[in-house]
Amino acid sequence: MKIRLVKNGVFTPIEDITQTLLPPEDGFYWIDADNEDLLGLQPLFGIHDLAVEDCLSEDEQRPKLEVYESHYFIVVNSIRFDDEEIFLRSLNMFLGRHYIITVTKQKISELRAIKPILWKEEVNAADRMLYHLVDLVVDNYFLVGDRIEARIEQLEEDILMNTKKSHLTEIIGLRSEILWLKKGLGPQRDVIGALNKKELRLFDIQLQKYFGDIHENAVKISETFETYRDLMGNLREAYQSSVANRANEIMRVFTALTTIFMPLTFLTGVYGMNFDYIPGMHDRYGSIVLLFIMAFLGFGMFYLFRKKDWL
Repeated sequence: MKIRLVKNGVFTPIEDITQTLLPPEDGFYWIDADNEDLLGLQPLFGIHDLAVEDCLSEDEQRPKLEVYESHYFIVVNSIRFDDEEIFLRSLNMFLGRHYIITVTKQKISELRAIKPILWKEEVNAADRMLYHLVDLVVDNYFLVGDRIEARIEQLEEDILMNTKKSHLTEIIGLRSEILWLKKGLGPQRDVIGALNKKELRLFDIQLQKYFGDIHENAVKISETFETYRDLMGNLREAYQSSVANRANEIMRVFTALTTIFMPLTFLTGVYGMNFDYIPGMHDRYGSIVLLFIMAFLGFGMFYLFRKKDWL
């Protein structure tokens, strides 16, 4: 657990947790904790049992906003896209009048990225830090969206150039990830909308209006991932169409080859019969003439098929 006094964006480490129980003369306290630390923080800050239970639960948490008497409990989902797989990680935040407590199960990049922003913006209030955190979380969705879009375009190009069975696996996997992610975007959008419109006494009224801009971005993200879902459906149809066209091309080649060899097979069948007399059978150059005729027929039919663009 790390405890910091944040004053105009400047961090001062705090060793004694009891110091955070009273408001500082200037600034606010940021307590960055994990689940085990939360059990010790609960009695000190009067954190509600249901909020603690949600943080400690192994189940995936939906974005939410819960208003308690002395603090707010806010959950948003941070996003990562590693090795073609999407990860959502819950960022749990407890906002009080003079403090903010962040609780995470895994490392979240936004908590590292927030530090230079606090310094640059000279942040001096806990609600402003929460605003910047939520803004970072939402902005990361745009970055992940750009990577997903690039992956979709690459898949489309690969399918058109050289269709492989592995492409279908990638399409199904990525589409499932997008659908799963889409289900969580609605609740997160609603939470940010509530931060913008709901009466929240722990938020500065002027600052609360800025959540409207974040909410617009959240709506755009939801619409963007809806588009990605449709694109994945189109990509699957393109894959199936490409496979069908490839099968047709192969069948066309096989049909042409079979047609070319039909007269050649006929000739070899005739001269393979056990009759005493067949024209040219006993001729000295009969076999050469027959091979020439067969070659002429074969190459002639091949030339005809190429000319008609059947091969």
